[in-house]
Amino acid sequence: MRLLLLGGTAEARALAKALHPQVDIVSSLAGRVPDPALPDGPVRIGGFGGVDGLRRWLRDERVDAVVDATHPFAATMTAHAAEVCAELRMPHLVLARPPWEPGAAIVVASDIEAAKAVARHAYSRVFLTTGRSGARAFARSDAWFLIRAVTAPDKVSLPRHHHILLSRGPYRYDDEIAIMRRHRVDALVTKNSGGDMTRAKLDAAAALGIPVVMVARPPLPDGVTAVGTVQEAAEWVARLG
Repeated sequence: MRLLLLGGTAEARALAKALHPQVDIVSSLAGRVPDPALPDGPVRIGGFGGVDGLRRWLRDERVDAVVDATHPFAATMTAHAAEVCAELRMPHLVLARPPWEPGAAIVVASDIEAAKAVARHAYSRVFLTTGRSGARAFARSDAWFLIRAVTAPDKVSLPRHHHILLSRGPYRYDDEIAIMRRHRVDALVTKNSGGDMTRAKLDAAAALGIPVVMVARPPLPDGVTAVGTVQEAAEWVARLG
């Protein structure tokens, strides 16, 4: 069996390690992050060229099944994989880490709604952890932002008052406490990515009494099979034989 693993997450790397070399697996990375952490086994980097390109690649490479372990907010790739696999009647699984419980967070549907929440509550020093593309929604804000991302955002889309912190998880609770105190943060804006690698910021914000604005996950496509752990995904692959 030949398996395409749509990756770029810690869960994808763990699954590749569990399956390789027993399974003929190819991991695919989007290529948006320089010097990415590479999984075990063969890797391809770059997009497929939409639905048509993905369909063609799966056929040309004689792929038998697809596991989508992309980031929970990689909605376009997830939708394309679901559509093509349904069309080809190809076994398809989504490995989606469980979301965080929002608790007292202000839950919003998008980056734009998060920016509106920041303005509505008059937050003045915001820790923004929604990724390099998430800063665009805050470009017209009068608040100051500590923008943490793996790669630098496009300068033309940045808010007027900001500081960029280039960093890659996992993050530790004590470090997150120190960052929020040092920069006198009065609000945290994040996506509901789930998982343990970046959860410490939520615990730190709770300890310091800092309000959280949380962007909700996009829903999975209708009809897809989804699991929440690497072990469940590995067992699904094993059942395919």
